[in-house]
Amino acid sequence: MAKAELEFFRPDHLPWTRVAGSATAGAGGAGIEEKVLSRDPATGDLTRLLRFAPGVRTAETIAHDFWEEVLIVEGSLEDLGLGRTFSAGMYACRPPGMRHGPYACPGGALLFETRYRR
Repeated sequence: MAKAELEFFRPDHLPWTRVAGSATAGAGGAGIEEKVLSRDPATGDLTRLLRFAPGVRTAETIAHDFWEEVLIVEGSLEDLGLGRTFSAGMYACRPPGMRHGPYACPGGALLFETRYRR
């Protein structure tokens, strides 16, 4: 089954849910939440909004077996591994196996993300 056909709609009614494995260290521990806009249950391909609460700090470097494209819509993320801060309007395209993170997000951030396999 592929992703559902969806015409423009406001996703306000879709729930924010805690991202599995998003345990945080540091202030608040509010974590990381996602709002899934579309998903293909057969492949795991998805499009989502990803929200980092202010003060979130992740502990691990990430690498996965799918493509990931990310646009920072609001706020900023500090990649602790690279020692660089990325801000609203910046975009990343990560092939399978590309290492990224861990992250610090002092002021919070909202990201638009797509994940897919070829």
